Amino acid sequence: MPYFDAASSAPLHPVARQALLAALDEGWADPARLYREGRRARLLLDAAREAAAEAVGCRPDELVFTPSGTRAVHDGIAGALAGRRRAGRRLIVSAVEHSSVLHAADAHEADGGTVTEVPVDRTGRVAPDAYAAALREAPDGVALACLQSANHEVGTVQPTTEVAEECAAADVPLLVDAAQSLGWGRTEGNWSLLTASAHKWGGPAGVGLLAVRKGVRFRTAPPADERESGRSPGFENLPAIVAAAASLRAVQAEATAEAERLRGLVDRIRARVPELVPEVEVVGDPERRLPHLVTFSCLYVDGEALLHELDRAEFSVSSGSSCTSSTLTPSHVLRAMGVLSEGNVRVSLPRGTAGAEVDRFLEVLPGVVARVRDRLGAPRRAEAAAGRDRGPGSEPEPEPELVVDSLGKRCPIPVIELAKVIGEVPVGGVVTVLSDDEAARLDIPAWCEMRGQTYVGERAAERGVAYRVRRRA
Repeated sequence: MPYFDAASSAPLHPVARQALLAALDEGWADPARLYREGRRARLLLDAAREAAAEAVGCRPDELVFTPSGTRAVHDGIAGALAGRRRAGRRLIVSAVEHSSVLHAADAHEADGGTVTEVPVDRTGRVAPDAYAAALREAPDGVALACLQSANHEVGTVQPTTEVAEECAAADVPLLVDAAQSLGWGRTEGNWSLLTASAHKWGGPAGVGLLAVRKGVRFRTAPPADERESGRSPGFENLPAIVAAAASLRAVQAEATAEAERLRGLVDRIRARVPELVPEVEVVGDPERRLPHLVTFSCLYVDGEALLHELDRAEFSVSSGSSCTSSTLTPSHVLRAMGVLSEGNVRVSLPRGTAGAEVDRFLEVLPGVVARVRDRLGAPRRAEAAAGRDRGPGSEPEPEPELVVDSLGKRCPIPVIELAKVIGEVPVGGVVTVLSDDEAARLDIPAWCEMRGQTYVGERAAERGVAYRVRRRA
């Protein structure tokens, strides 16, 4: 069964498996002890730290191992904020950071700090000038800035080098979340802190990396102990750490050749999906992106139903659609980009993916999308076109405004109902969609852009929100 969700967790790399099994036999003792078994464990831990530091591009004494990538993010942000408390209490983040960064930002606000969120463009990329403006225009002192190296949902690579320069000029440390990119190579630039997670590159779960450059003011939140320079308390999972470091070195050595191969497969998906499936939006930067990841959204499709159908067809993929989440709100990444969220599919190919698997995915996808659309009663493409092409006198004169009540209905039903009736108002007429689904705030404007209609705006209704669309085409 093809597994196409490496961005969530990559399959265990063969080198990681071999190193893990070997370390289970050799690295079980306490590396803090002076007897033979402890010294052997310490040698393994030191070697793993040196290998990981070389892969990251830092000194071994600047890097500690944590119980997860999320723990590394939380500890890195909390330590930098505490160490620079006198400089200020403002934290700057991008709007598309991983949830671990945003949760840390929420905790900082709850503790009395302030947060500035830097917007992104429609490809999901921040502009270095926007970060510079956030640093320059902050009404109080900035303690820390955060920027991911590459986005986990759409694959867009961020300008970390340029942003690091802006931060250095403002004397503000930059924390880079390199979870998605470290397996493909070092994060260049003058960053101050860096975090990563082993299971993203094919290492075992339960190992994170936190690098803090010398000279960065950092204070670990108590309680702490003597392990990992006092920055990550608790007994080290040495076998997993050894496997994580060994696999990181291995995947970086393979990265150039494998990135070129997978980029070709992703290019095939990016080109063929819009040809095979009508009403699709491929999102993310088409050039500055991770080599193995592509995301697209399908109009008139329930994301959860689409994932279940693909699973029945033996393809494991992910989604940022609100319908696949218990919160019923669309992905914060897609929302920040202003792109369609319904029917969202993220394909992230693991190393070794065969071209034949991608070809079979492209064969299966059109039928799967069509079945889900039929089940939801979505308008067929021909019917939608006929609605748009109605000439004067072909039907009785329609009313100039029409109201669609979609209250209580979840994505993608409000958009489906809008698409069905847009042809019933004349060009210049307005359709008002009443909806209490948060996803409608994103998906109705996105539908208008895709279909050449005009999104007029929204206003509060007695229940929910009234979204107004003017027929232009």
